[in-house]
Amino acid sequence: MSVPAIELRNASIRRGGRTVWSDASLEVAQGEFVAVLGPNGAGKSTLLDVLLGLEKTASGSVGVLGSPPGLHNERIGYLPQRHGVDAGLRIRGVDLVRLGLDGNRFGLPLRARASSRERVSETIAMVGAASYERRAIGELSGGEQQRLLIAQALVGRPELLFLDEPLDGLDLPNQTAVSALLSRISHSQDVTILLVAHDVNPLLPYIDRVVYVAGGKILAGTPDDVIASETLSALYGVRVEVLRASDGRLVVVGEPEAPPHHGAHHH
Repeated sequence: MSVPAIELRNASIRRGGRTVWSDASLEVAQGEFVAVLGPNGAGKSTLLDVLLGLEKTASGSVGVLGSPPGLHNERIGYLPQRHGVDAGLRIRGVDLVRLGLDGNRFGLPLRARASSRERVSETIAMVGAASYERRAIGELSGGEQQRLLIAQALVGRPELLFLDEPLDGLDLPNQTAVSALLSRISHSQDVTILLVAHDVNPLLPYIDRVVYVAGGKILAGTPDDVIASETLSALYGVRVEVLRASDGRLVVVGEPEAPPHHGAHHH
């Protein structure tokens, strides 16, 4: 039996005297593409902090690549939540990606200059950004910037990739394109991906499993198992209806504390 990429057993986290979530058990296999969902403030980003060893659990156990969190961060690619890129930023895309080798706290340093250039070029090609790698990052569209930021997180050839709301601020076609790209990378490169998101719809055709963080609890399973009326009702302790629109998109009705920008998907 292979060691899970991520394992939580009855874990709980407290912050500022309040329990964020408790009794959380979760197992993620190597090479899975997993969406982490839930309302604002439920503890989705906190889960990533715990897995990176930046937050300590109050109880239970956590394993990352078979060891306690924080011991193997050099094997983890991490893209934190971003709040836009300054249009005047002149750093080129290729230089931004290179920072993932020698300027990123979770990146793998590479001594051989020729090997470094080759690694950067391969990774940029992998995310489909070769045509604009020489342009200033501030001149690029949101989707183009995000591909280069993903390349920066991937250039160290991580076994785990953590992405905190990488679809935020992108239009629907770019959300879908980035979701498809990450699915292909996950399965072709055997990279375990945890992606924090508000809306599961762009991810739905591509993800293997869902981790839903809400009501002080964490639930994990297939999208069909977790994003279901009975499951979410039990998680929140109130009646929640999950409906599927004619175009296949999910509409969650009655979800407490829904983020305002869920828009038409939550009422």
